[in-house]
Amino acid sequence: MSGEDVNPQDPSALLSELDDALSGLAFADALADGLDLAAPEPALGIELAVDAIDPIDAVGVSEAGTEAPSESSAAPNEVQSFAFGQDGPRSAERLIGLERMGEKLARAIRPAIEPIARARVSVTAEPIEIRSFQEWRSEQPAFSALTLYRLRPLKGGMLVQIEADFIAALVEIFYGGAPGAVVRRKPGDFTASEELLLNRLLDKISGILASHWNEVTPIELALGGRETNAAHLAFLRDEEMVVIQNFTLSSGVQPSTISVMYPLAMLRPIEEKLGARVHAEDVNANADWRWRLEQALQHVSLPVRSVLARPEISVAELLALKPGDVIPITLQPRTPLLAGSHRIADGVIGEQDGRAALMIEKVGNA
Repeated sequence: MSGEDVNPQDPSALLSELDDALSGLAFADALADGLDLAAPEPALGIELAVDAIDPIDAVGVSEAGTEAPSESSAAPNEVQSFAFGQDGPRSAERLIGLERMGEKLARAIRPAIEPIARARVSVTAEPIEIRSFQEWRSEQPAFSALTLYRLRPLKGGMLVQIEADFIAALVEIFYGGAPGAVVRRKPGDFTASEELLLNRLLDKISGILASHWNEVTPIELALGGRETNAAHLAFLRDEEMVVIQNFTLSSGVQPSTISVMYPLAMLRPIEEKLGARVHAEDVNANADWRWRLEQALQHVSLPVRSVLARPEISVAELLALKPGDVIPITLQPRTPLLAGSHRIADGVIGEQDGRAALMIEKVGNA
């Protein structure tokens, strides 16, 4: 029915059109009942009048009624936002050179602590950790020795953390306490004695760190400041990533940890230098290790023995042995020289300077 076919002013025409429509609906219902056909369910959808919706409001709804793709499913060429100074997860394998340096630092820190602890100390370099500065700071105790250093010309610094109880334990040992005793200091600032011992220990540790860093790249280490509460530490922004190197102390001292922290952004430009240093150390270490091993082996004393004969007797004869019995033996033309169970050489038994001797005739098993 259209506006051109029906005159809205003619009531009879309107009644006729309405009667035809009702008749069509009745015929359709009768046909469905007769054939036992189930009427299809209406399709789920949203009908929108185009003129009734603003184009901006329609964003996020498709014609079929489903949601439009979210921001996470962006087009391949779509520009994504990035916050400078924030780093994603980074593999510690890229910093293997720093871990190798940590092993050398552990060996160097031990003799620096032992004279103060008056005992043999075990220092172990733990695997490095990479985490955000905020995450690290949230796990720190309310009181510890936090010392900042600047590493010029590198764009960044270094943080050294020493537990307060460990400083108190070293002071206790210094004034005659038993080595290895566990000490829990009272809350409060460091005492004058603790400050003196802390400065002495930091001088040794910072000197060791500077020496090993200069083997990788030239640096100048300078004191940047001191703090006792990590919450007040102005070192990095919370979201910045840091590299943490822990040294565990035990065996002879109160169990404790000395931590060294670096900004990850500072280490990125020198990753290749750290890696190159590792490979150079491997080559030099292998050659040096071989030479030192050869030198050490030359002074090792090994017991050697010569076996003249190996007679065999029965158990009954062995149990019946008494002084005066004679066991016949057969001497071989050559007498072996043994080191443990290994045959080193063969020789002939003789005499030299009034003593029995073995003259070597053949070396090896050939």
